[in-house]
Amino acid sequence: MRNSLTAAAALLLAACNAGGDEPGTTGLDIPDIAAADISEATMKEVTEALSSDEFEGRMPGSIGEEKTVALLTDRFKAAGLQPGNNGSWVQKVPLVEITGKDYAPLTISGKGFDKAFEYSTDWVGVTYREDARTTLADSELVFVGYGINAPEKGWNDYEGLDMTGKTAVILVNDPDFGTEGLDGPFNGKAMTYYGRWTYKYEEAARQGAAGAIIIHDTEPASYGWNVVESSWSGPQAYAQRGTDAPPLTRMNGWVQNEIGKEILKAAGQDPAKLFANAKKKGFKAVPLGLKASTSFSNDIRKFESQNVIGILPGSEAPEEYVIHTAHWDHLGRCTPAPDGDDICNGAVDNATGTAALVALAEAHAKIGPARRTLVFLAVTAEESGLLGADYYAANPVFPLDKTVGGINMDAFLIAGPSKDVTVVGPGKSQLDQFLEAALTADGRVATPNPNPEAGYYYRSDHFAFAKRGVPMLYIDGGEDLVDGGKEAGAALALDYRENRYHGPKDEYDPNWDWSGVMADLQLMYRIGRMLGMSTSWPNWNEGDEFKATRDENCASADTGC
Repeated sequence: MRNSLTAAAALLLAACNAGGDEPGTTGLDIPDIAAADISEATMKEVTEALSSDEFEGRMPGSIGEEKTVALLTDRFKAAGLQPGNNGSWVQKVPLVEITGKDYAPLTISGKGFDKAFEYSTDWVGVTYREDARTTLADSELVFVGYGINAPEKGWNDYEGLDMTGKTAVILVNDPDFGTEGLDGPFNGKAMTYYGRWTYKYEEAARQGAAGAIIIHDTEPASYGWNVVESSWSGPQAYAQRGTDAPPLTRMNGWVQNEIGKEILKAAGQDPAKLFANAKKKGFKAVPLGLKASTSFSNDIRKFESQNVIGILPGSEAPEEYVIHTAHWDHLGRCTPAPDGDDICNGAVDNATGTAALVALAEAHAKIGPARRTLVFLAVTAEESGLLGADYYAANPVFPLDKTVGGINMDAFLIAGPSKDVTVVGPGKSQLDQFLEAALTADGRVATPNPNPEAGYYYRSDHFAFAKRGVPMLYIDGGEDLVDGGKEAGAALALDYRENRYHGPKDEYDPNWDWSGVMADLQLMYRIGRMLGMSTSWPNWNEGDEFKATRDENCASADTGC
């Protein structure tokens, strides 16, 4: 549950103190910014267009991408922005699309057990390798707990193992998931990057595994099996790999929770005891004495997707940059709804955030240039693993050591006006002080993310910048609604997550009440303008995981931070 408003205010003060400064004497230049005229009509028009069936779910590399890039280019140009990439509105992002087909069942055998589990119903799987045929044949299963190798924490679930040719069976989230507080080796209830499926597959590959299978569980995953099935079936886009790319497994997949438990029981194991042991430091992986086999074919298509970049050049410090990000892509065609609708329109996720880029660009341009250059970056392939953002951050148009910080916008849930906003990852950087000033000006408050176990700070585009040292804010709409309070807000969020998120029913509704979203955009406008007019370079707070990278970047920079 969310904390009280008083507790939220105290949290923001604590964030300020964590930066090493007393409130009111931070030394940060945080200018006063007046409210702006932000167009609700723009939000409606762009959201409705991007989420229409005509855009076919905005899958990278599809006709939907062509229409999306054309729309954003036209709207950025009309807003008064300039092309952001050396005269071009786009940055090309090389991707490969792999579509699995003709799936054989996942067969588990050994110890007198021999059973075939059906694709989609019981399990899903993909390959990241550019192979026409994927085969996993009699691969030994090893239960590796949470699949974490964290030397700085003295934790290694792979200790003493040779995983060559074997398949890792892995739990969702971190070992201290389920605790009430935020204290623990992996931040207690708050998920770290070690809890993300991306990390678990990467680590299994580093260990030499042939396969990696995650046992799905709705609560620690923070989404149901329907989301896994929808997201992991159909075309999957990945970044094209270079010659020195990290190793890959042959197959990465998920199994339903009950299927995972059935497999562990077939190995003679008690799932409850195994799961409990996996939470303890010093856990030893358990060879299961079972083998896994499956195969499927792959259609492979290499293509270039595009990030769209518009800028409002700064008046006094044009080579210092404040970045606004949102992903324009969604899932394209996906698992059909009962009525046969198979277009994942992605109205909330993330036509709303993309529309916000346009609306904010219009508002800033109408006021005129800020002191620093304002960047509006619509990135591709977020749904495939933050690929567009990660490509930009690895190949920045504007140097990261000259990028002051930024704001990410991902999925504005249309909930009506709220008393609060949700801060995902509060207390991480001095950007919290800019947020606090903007909240004060708007007469609102911040509450911490009510679901820290979901690891949302590691699940959207800002993470690609944060892990490279650039301070980034990620703010969601509030749940303490003016009409109905926290109970109504939580119910609405749950309804979206269970019935529309990553499904065909995330569609535009002309009856939406946009007043809450427009208030949130006013807050984001103030923060972006404050950063754009400021002379300060906010940093990560002492002890934050990204501070060392920022300090290193700034120490080597001739100008900028």
